[in-house]
Amino acid sequence: MAASGRHFLQIPGPTNVPDRILRAMDMPTIDHRGPAFAEVGKQALDGMRSIFKTEGTVVIYPGSGTGAWEAALVNTLSPGDLVLMYETGHFSTLWNKLAGRLGIRTEFIESDWRAGADPEAIGERLRADTAHEIKAVCVVHNETSTGCVSPIAKIRKAIDAAGHPALLMVDTISSLASIDYRHDEWGVDVTVGGSQKGLMLPPGLSFNAVSAKALKASETAKLPRSYWSWEDMAGPNANGYFPYTPATNLLYGLVEAVKMLHEEGLDNVFARHQRHGRAARKAVAAWGLETVCANPEHYSGSLTAVFVPEGHSADNFRKVTLENFNMSLGNGLAKLADRVFRIGHLGDFNDLMLMGTLSGVEMGMELAGIPYRRGGAQAALDSLTGREQVRAAGEAAE
Repeated sequence: MAASGRHFLQIPGPTNVPDRILRAMDMPTIDHRGPAFAEVGKQALDGMRSIFKTEGTVVIYPGSGTGAWEAALVNTLSPGDLVLMYETGHFSTLWNKLAGRLGIRTEFIESDWRAGADPEAIGERLRADTAHEIKAVCVVHNETSTGCVSPIAKIRKAIDAAGHPALLMVDTISSLASIDYRHDEWGVDVTVGGSQKGLMLPPGLSFNAVSAKALKASETAKLPRSYWSWEDMAGPNANGYFPYTPATNLLYGLVEAVKMLHEEGLDNVFARHQRHGRAARKAVAAWGLETVCANPEHYSGSLTAVFVPEGHSADNFRKVTLENFNMSLGNGLAKLADRVFRIGHLGDFNDLMLMGTLSGVEMGMELAGIPYRRGGAQAALDSLTGREQVRAAGEAAE
């Protein structure tokens, strides 16, 4: 039987694409070598500089975030180079695996997936590397599998305090345009991004923001590169063009997405995501459940990953919720499989969407037989409306 109403896509990406962006992409195919396209290309490249908060080079690929991972590595490194990576979750693990397949040696700082990367552990390892064998440090800013944010500015300080020349590479696939990020100010050398999350676009575009230091490293890097080559991009990009066929209609959407983000104001966008993350966590606590992220300093505004009680199936709960309420939630990945569900609250998202999502979670847990305390949706509502603060003030006065 067909479901009535609109499907609730509440996974942590791909996210809902707003109608305004869909209409912007609804254009005839354009000549990507013609003069009209140059303006689109320039607007897209300039716009992404403003989102990454960089004055430097930005590269746009027709590809997924995995491709942008590869681009970051092959443009800067040589076979046998050593890279330090930090295990924050499933996606840091995949980036580590990709590096190994390219012939890069990796050292993986292991963790329990309950927090972001630890700057002190990174700094300690770099201080021990007196020969400067480590050529790059790779960190996921917002780990999509866990909802943990790594403190990139502190990691930069740890690298500098160690006096180490390693490049800093950061994956912002589920944080860009959702969580505060500053490529230039934080001294990041390569930032990786994707279109399908905070940028509110369909999958299909990926990005590298590149520092002068990284560009210099690319001059002597020996890993094979062709499709991902920054050098091949540089000449055509200067005039708004690309060395091969770009994703033309997605670029129309990207230009519109950047306009929408600046109309709201990036600081307001970040505050909105933090507010929704805080309200979602209030709901989880009221349900008597536990978030994967155990460090409050690393809580994510993009998503909330939630453990189901021992002996219960997160995947069955998700199945019941989809079948009964037409809502998709993110699944647990790798060692969190069937133990966790993930609530995406990023991109084109507002208070009513969050309340609908949390109500759907609560109803789904009821039908799936997940043990929980009622009142999570109300706790989130109190957080969003300010009643939580009013109630706390009243209790303090009694």
